[in-house]
This record gives sequence, structure tokens and C-alpha cells, in this order.
Amino acid sequence: MEALDLARWQFGITTVYHFLFVPLTIGGAFFVAGFQTAWVRTGNPRYLQLTKFFGKLFLINFAMGVVTGIVQEFQFGMNWSVYSRFVGDVFGAPLAMEGLLAFFLESTFLGLWIFGWDRLPKKLHLATIWAAAFGTMISAYFILAANAWMQHPVGYVIDPETGRAVLTSIGTVLFQNTAVIAFFHTIFAAFLTAGAAVAAIAGFKLMKGKQVEVFRPAVKASSVVILLAAVGVAVTGDMDAKIMVEQQPMKMAAAEALYETSSDAPFSILSVGDLSGSEATHLIEVPGLLSWMATGSFGAEVQGINNLQEEYVATYGPGNYVPYVPVTYWSFRLMIGLGMLAAAFALWSLWVFRRQRLPQPESRLAKIYAAAATVLVLLPLAANSFGWIFTEMGRQPWIVFGLQQTADAVSPLVSATEVWITMLGFTLVYLILAIIEVKLLLVYIRRGAPEDIVADPYADAVAAEKSDADKELYFAY
Repeated sequence: MEALDLARWQFGITTVYHFLFVPLTIGGAFFVAGFQTAWVRTGNPRYLQLTKFFGKLFLINFAMGVVTGIVQEFQFGMNWSVYSRFVGDVFGAPLAMEGLLAFFLESTFLGLWIFGWDRLPKKLHLATIWAAAFGTMISAYFILAANAWMQHPVGYVIDPETGRAVLTSIGTVLFQNTAVIAFFHTIFAAFLTAGAAVAAIAGFKLMKGKQVEVFRPAVKASSVVILLAAVGVAVTGDMDAKIMVEQQPMKMAAAEALYETSSDAPFSILSVGDLSGSEATHLIEVPGLLSWMATGSFGAEVQGINNLQEEYVATYGPGNYVPYVPVTYWSFRLMIGLGMLAAAFALWSLWVFRRQRLPQPESRLAKIYAAAATVLVLLPLAANSFGWIFTEMGRQPWIVFGLQQTADAVSPLVSATEVWITMLGFTLVYLILAIIEVKLLLVYIRRGAPEDIVADPYADAVAAEKSDADKELYFAY
């Protein structure tokens, strides 16, 4: 394999691996903040137990996300130096804002939350986890704005002397519709992912008959969040698809393996055959649905791959501008389908635990539910991964749409052997980290929510401080 292919594989592996932790971090922070808020408002110690329990899982995941995210920055300079030189002035701005503003915000307040128990006033301590949660969201926005510029470059000019893209309007880069819709779509997906994790863990505990009164509220709350987030994902996904058709029509055509322009384009549920050929065989399809997804009208025209290829050749010069259709076709469907399965599980959970019901731990229903809950954790994670694979692979052969192709962006002096060494090294490190992460999570999940917890640790801390002060005065006397 050439250095270009290996560099693409390495970036794909590290990106997909890192993004396993991102939605869990974003959504998980808000779940922890929500449980702690419920405890502060009601004084119910069960919510404090949930805060401590899921807070520990959140911190493990957050640490892994930070470690795996650092690698991303280095790859731009190591494997993609031509790209970095070309877009550094534009692409680097939102990344710098993410590091200096958003990550600083979330890490600082997260540190205050970790070490502020029994030290900060109750409501001030609660504010720190909310600040950290919104920090993760702001961090995501800057990253998505940078990626949106690669999908639809705006707010720049090309320097005629250096040939580099030069930033002219940071506001245009940050607030173009591509970035805004992608942000909301990603955030809803993050809540769906974190909700699925909370529902799976809490539901599994309930079906085993462990700490029922503690985890029952978590199942209901997370199931509601999953359903609301699923609606948000669907609405923003529809909006994103229509923007994509305007900016990257080839991506939508490849998502359906639509080779010829159609005025009543169907959406296929299942296709067979070689989708990278000149045509595809659709077995199950819904007439007009692709036209509606692309334009909002069932009878609207949707451009096909062959026609778009001719247009791109006329606009950008000779070349193959068609992405690898099998990947775009199936990743698009897996992204949608796996997310729908998570929503279906949430509906099932609300039905199973309705009116304070709880199946017997040894019943058939309990065993089926526990097995389904174990799988549930993986569904949204896989859906997120397939979504990013579709987003990035569907843009090919462009790394910056219309400006720079991926083949022209790779580092010219990095050999295939060097990329092999780093890719194998990163993969091995990631494997070790994955084993550590899973082991830690399983250990703390098995332990369950802490039982030795007081109703109000802040009050006890104040009492302890007064006691220590009295002792000091006593010895002084």
C-alpha cells in the first residue's frame, strides 16, 4: 500500500476510535448534571447515588477522550503537511479557539467539580458540572465548524503568491448553516448515545434485581431522553441532507447509489450487486422518498452520479469524482437504522417498567431485556461511527471540497514504512487503552451505586469543620 492509502487508514482508525468517547462525554456530562440537580432540588439521596455512580463512569470516559484526541492534532502535521500548509490559516482558527477557550473551560470546571465535593457550597458546586457540560458542547461546536469548512469552504481567499487559503471572516466560518446544523445533529446524537448507555446500565441492573429503587429513575429518564434525542436527530438530519444536496449533490447520489438523474427518486432499503459499477439493483425501495429527503418534494429531481461526474469534469478538470459507493450507501443506512433501534429499545423500556412494574430477575423477559441492554450500548456508538464514515468518505476525492483533493494533501516526504510503523503503534496503544477502559467501566458498573452515602455531605463537611475548629480552640486554651 502507498503512503496515501496508509495515511487515510491511520486517520480513519484514530478518528473513529476517538469519536467513540466524544458523544458519551458530551451527553454523559449533562446526565450527571441532571442527576445532581435533581438531588439538590429534592434532597433524595438516590439521585446523589446516581450522580456519584455515573459521574465516575463519565470521568473514565472523559480521560480516554482527551488522550485519544491529542493524536488527531499531530497527524495533520505528520501525514498531511500539504493540507496543513494550505488550510492552516483558516482551519487552525476554530481549533485554536477550541483549545484555548472551550477545553480550558470544561477542564477547569470539571476539576472544580471533582475536588469541590464538601468544599464548595452546594449550588456553586452544582454550577461547576453544568459549566463543564456546556464546555464540552462549545468544544464540539468549534471542531464541527472546522470540519464544516472542509465540507463547504467559506470566509476565505486564496493568496495568489503562496497559493494558501487565507481567512477573511471568522464569523462566516463559525456560523455558516453547514456548521450550525451539523452541531445540532451531533449534539442530539450525543444525547441519544449517552441516554442509551445510561438506559442499558440501569436497565441491566434492574433486571438483575440490584439497587432497584436507585436505578429505576435512571431508566425512565434516559428512555425519555433517547426518544426526544431521536426526534432531534431525525429533524436535524433531514435539514442537513437538504443542505448537503445543495453543497455536495454527489454525496447524496452516492448515498442512494443513484446513477441516473430522476424526478421521482426512490429510497432503497436493500440493494444487491456491485454498487461501484454503472448501476445498482434495488430490491426494496420507497418511491419518491429520496426526492423528499433531498428537496422536501416527492416529485423533485435528484441528480445522479453519472450526470454529476460529467459536471464535475467540466468544472474541475479530468478525474474521477465519484466516492466509493458501497461505503456511502451502507454507512448511510446503518447510521439511520441503528439509531432507530436505540429509540425502539427506549419505547420498550418505558413499557416494561410502566407503573412501577419490574419483571422477576429469573424470568424470560428479564433475560431477554438484559441481553438487549448489553447490545444497546453498541448501537448508537456504531451509528455515530457510520455517520462520520459517510460524512468523510462521501466527500472524496476532496479533502476540502472543490479546493484540494486528498491525494494532493498527503505529506510528500513521509514514506509508507513510516506510516505503517506509526499506524501499528497507535493501534496497539489504542487496543491497550480499550482494554483498560472496558475493564475499569465493568469494575465500577458491577460495584453499582455507592451505598455508604450520606443524605447531605455538605452539611456533614460543615459540621466536621466546626468540630476541628472547636478542637483547635480547646488545645489553645
